[in-house]
Amino acid sequence: MNSDLPPQRLWQCGHGRALDLSQRGEIMGILNVTPDSFSDGGEFIDVEAALDHACKMLDDGAAIIDVGGESTRPGAAEVSEEDELTRVVPVIEALHRQRPDVLISIDTAKARVAEAACDAGAAIINDVTGLRGDPRMAEVAAATRAGVIIMHMQGTPRTMQQAPHYEDVIAEVRAFFETQLTAALAAGIAAEAIVFDPGIGFGKTLEHNLTLIRHLDQLEVAGRPLLLGVSRKSFIGKVIGSDQLEDRAWPTVALTSFARELGVPLHRVHEVKPNVEAMRMTEAILNR
Repeated sequence: MNSDLPPQRLWQCGHGRALDLSQRGEIMGILNVTPDSFSDGGEFIDVEAALDHACKMLDDGAAIIDVGGESTRPGAAEVSEEDELTRVVPVIEALHRQRPDVLISIDTAKARVAEAACDAGAAIINDVTGLRGDPRMAEVAAATRAGVIIMHMQGTPRTMQQAPHYEDVIAEVRAFFETQLTAALAAGIAAEAIVFDPGIGFGKTLEHNLTLIRHLDQLEVAGRPLLLGVSRKSFIGKVIGSDQLEDRAWPTVALTSFARELGVPLHRVHEVKPNVEAMRMTEAILNR
């Protein structure tokens, strides 16, 4: 890898924005505008309800709002481009209009949706396929100069939990990051725009997830930061012995603190305030 790549603590995003991660980590608040999300499907389909929730997450300390219009839970049905656009664009427009300084991320695997979202005010593209799903996605990311989250997933949301297998999950996820970094740079995406996500829960068993979390400090590639998304995921329920979503909130906070200690600066969560507080406390102890 090129040792001259920019340092990991600055994340360049669209619309001339940048997120400085040199002094502290940041929280990305999840805003699902879907009827079938595993955790909060149907709660925020209405634009006004979505806007209210986004503003609450911002007031609670979120630096980014991640808007998604298609569920990626295991076995979820695909959503058409038109339906996804109808769900996300009005919310992004309303949020950008009311809070113009906020960083908005679009959680999509469709290039047309990403492009429309960036036109509406989004500055980050969060692609669960890691730029592999839509052949135009890298082109759109380069043209919009958006920040790009490249996530690892074995399979697709429809198939990912059908007996996932790795010879060495750490090595294979790192190799994926390296391959996709090369592809992104070749497509014209700036290195400083890229963030990597190991895709906890996406084509992984419980042990794969725990191994990745245990060794997050081994996943950094080319000096680019990691984003961790573990909030309310089913592997937490398996560990604590509960299938109730509300029981996964505090274990998520524990994982935020643990991952921050390992140097992970970005965390995608549902409950913003306790995770912000856990991160700040961890940083104070570590003198960051």
